[in-house]
Amino acid sequence: MTEPRPPFPPFTEETARQKVQAAEDAWNTCDPHRVSLAYTSDSVWRNRDRFLTGREEIVEFLTAKWEREQEYALRKNLWSFSGNRIAVRFQYESRDRDGQWWRSYGNELWEFEENGLMCRREASINDLAIDAGNRRIQGPRPESERGLELPLQ
Repeated sequence: MTEPRPPFPPFTEETARQKVQAAEDAWNTCDPHRVSLAYTSDSVWRNRDRFLTGREEIVEFLTAKWEREQEYALRKNLWSFSGNRIAVRFQYESRDRDGQWWRSYGNELWEFEENGLMCRREASINDLAIDAGNRRIQGPRPESERGLELPLQ
């Protein structure tokens, strides 16, 4: 049985921001099992051109992702919310096995069950090669930067 994940829908601006920050914090651990616990056992995902169903596929996907995307660091920002849905903008940086750094920009649409677990996630993501000297996301977000948005470029 899965533990409920507050805050619960319907979301207010405050609780939607809490949900977004909790997701950012979890993803920055790069721990696929920990991250998967925020989703229903039958959660449905679209991530770029991949379609996944259930925690087992989520763990498998995230394990491979973080093997490819080394030194992964993510920032998420609330875009909009209504009822049991949240829209998020995000950026993350990582380097591939050849040492090339990437900044990935994206949008996510989230839908939650009453128990606060996400039952649907749709992510659209674009990647931009960057020089190591142009990085701006270095590890988890410091407490002093919570709620701040990164520039688009």
